[in-house]
Amino acid sequence: MTDVMNREALSRNEHMTFKANMGVGRHGWLRLTPAYGVRLVRERLASMPEGTIVTDPFSGTGTTPLAAAELGLIGQSVDVNPFLVWLGNVKTQNYDVSTPPLLVDAGAEALAFSRRSSEDDGLWQPSLFKIEKWWTPGALHTLRTLRSYIDKQDGEIRDLLDVAFCRTLIDVSAAAFNHQSMSFKAEAPTALFDMDDAERAREVFLREVASIAESAQFDLAGSATIKQGDSRTGVESLAKADIVLTSPPYCNRMSYIRELRPYMYWMRHLDVASDAGDLDWKAIGGTWGTATSKLNSWAAEHPTPVDKDMLPICEAIAADGAKNGPLLAAYVHKYHYDMWQHFQAITPQLKSGGVVSYIVGNSTFYGHEVPVHKWYAEMFRALGYEDVQIETIRKRNSNKALFEYDVTGRRP
Repeated sequence: MTDVMNREALSRNEHMTFKANMGVGRHGWLRLTPAYGVRLVRERLASMPEGTIVTDPFSGTGTTPLAAAELGLIGQSVDVNPFLVWLGNVKTQNYDVSTPPLLVDAGAEALAFSRRSSEDDGLWQPSLFKIEKWWTPGALHTLRTLRSYIDKQDGEIRDLLDVAFCRTLIDVSAAAFNHQSMSFKAEAPTALFDMDDAERAREVFLREVASIAESAQFDLAGSATIKQGDSRTGVESLAKADIVLTSPPYCNRMSYIRELRPYMYWMRHLDVASDAGDLDWKAIGGTWGTATSKLNSWAAEHPTPVDKDMLPICEAIAADGAKNGPLLAAYVHKYHYDMWQHFQAITPQLKSGGVVSYIVGNSTFYGHEVPVHKWYAEMFRALGYEDVQIETIRKRNSNKALFEYDVTGRRP
């Protein structure tokens, strides 16, 4: 009863989410709705001595490795998404003193190029489905001209211009962030070309360039590296860590690929819709596009330590979920199967006495709770972790059953 009362008393604590990252230097360089906040990470790392090795096996936008580097620690991460690997490395790099002013100059040149370009220049744009839903013709023209200019640059300037471009394309889009995942604003973009739209997009880009130039001028006290890799099979190259601090994908069908589509198409990481589904299938918890159809035929090859508790809940979800029940039951099963593979892979990459801290939320499907936090703790105990604890951090939204937890443990 006490635990329930404590959980009910928790506020949503939005200072612990990505909203707290906005405007915090490099942490605000790109928005990813489900990401966790830098304040929470800094609290966990504040007492760590210089030289501490911090691993995040689900890098995302690079919050953990960047915070580690800011505090004089050594951050290291892997991510299955090449766009996020690029972004994390750009955010955690120390830039030459000449780079910020050169970036500002390049931003001005990009705008001049954009203004000289006509609608008939035949510039490239991505094959994003119904692209006209995302941008007005004027804004789209500006994005095409900026993309053309940036493609001719290289090195640090190219990378930072690309960050400004990504920020701009989402700022001037019809995307809305009034829900957990990205959606569209109620008013559709006009189909008529408006020069004012084009100019507004250019002004946004110039503002973003200036903001990035300002935060790029400060060196990081530590260091960080983000590598391409699967958290189940690609962590062997990491140095043994003192702490694993991460927020993995939640068991809620939130697709990071879906959230990142506009960036990834413009940055040429995606070309056709099937590319997104193929990449999401490689990610834990991914169910975008073709990943859904593949889930229908998936079957576990090995048991997990939580099967006794998990499988009955999966059966209840399958029974009560009508047509989608069996699919979502398979999703819940595969999610925990994949996380068990991950926990087995990451444990040897943690020093004796090292700690794990996994920020994760529970889920509900058709009235059945999926207590992810409890099953994480059970898997840690199965691997021999000591002092396994679950701390309730915050209430996630208006659904009184959903909370965010920190699951911790220490390797003997």
